[in-house]
Amino acid sequence: MTTANSSSKWSDLAPRVLSAIAMAAIAIVAVALGNPVYLIMIGTVIGLSVGEFARLMQPETPRVYILLGILAAIAIFVTGLGVDIADRSGGLIASRTLFLLIPPLLGTALIKRHKLLFLGYCSLIMLAGLGFVVMGPGKVLIWFLLIIIMSDVAGYFVGRTLGGPKFWPKVSPKKTWSGTIAGWVGALLIGLLGAGLGDFTPTEALFAPVIAFAGQMGDIAESAIKRKMNVKDSSNLIPGHGGVLDRFDAMIGASAVLLLLTGAASFMISAV
Repeated sequence: MTTANSSSKWSDLAPRVLSAIAMAAIAIVAVALGNPVYLIMIGTVIGLSVGEFARLMQPETPRVYILLGILAAIAIFVTGLGVDIADRSGGLIASRTLFLLIPPLLGTALIKRHKLLFLGYCSLIMLAGLGFVVMGPGKVLIWFLLIIIMSDVAGYFVGRTLGGPKFWPKVSPKKTWSGTIAGWVGALLIGLLGAGLGDFTPTEALFAPVIAFAGQMGDIAESAIKRKMNVKDSSNLIPGHGGVLDRFDAMIGASAVLLLLTGAASFMISAV
């Protein structure tokens, strides 16, 4: 293997390391300061993500994607003020969560192209935002981020080292089965660590690879959208590293799935 090939192989290591550091820093600040600072931070991330996604769909009308981004941020903040973090099932049915429907529905009306794609993915982003609201600033958020970070780190190094068959070459040419499975294993180790420390049950620990897989699919989904739009990054907001959506795409998929799993578990428990 030539030096050039070796260098190219690890060319995106720096953005990944910086992303992990940024996520860890956000978690530390959020836990330390709590609400409403936490809600403002989550609202900002979700608002920027929605704005960047709308920009991908219709870049020629800045007023549309700026408006949708602002509305998404406000919707997350308003919803968060109406959610009792201690009542996790209540987060799914609180009346204020209806505000989360405004950006997807309004955007579908304003966006001229790929309306169904916008409705679906924007709804996913808002659902993920609700997931972060329900998690709240605390241990659940920390463990969630550790699962995503470990999955990404394990998948990256094992996948680039071992290589092998591609996971989904048409959408994400660099992802391999070896890296994907390594991500699941890394997530499971974090889950078992959390169970060993008593923060959740062994059964809950087994769902860690599911969360990791949801994160992987979140990454792939955004990659597919960018390929469809024929762009490399969701924006150039972060010089040299793309946009906010590029850095948080995995967490968006994982947060949405975690919220659905939590809601389903709460529903089954209440039904028994």
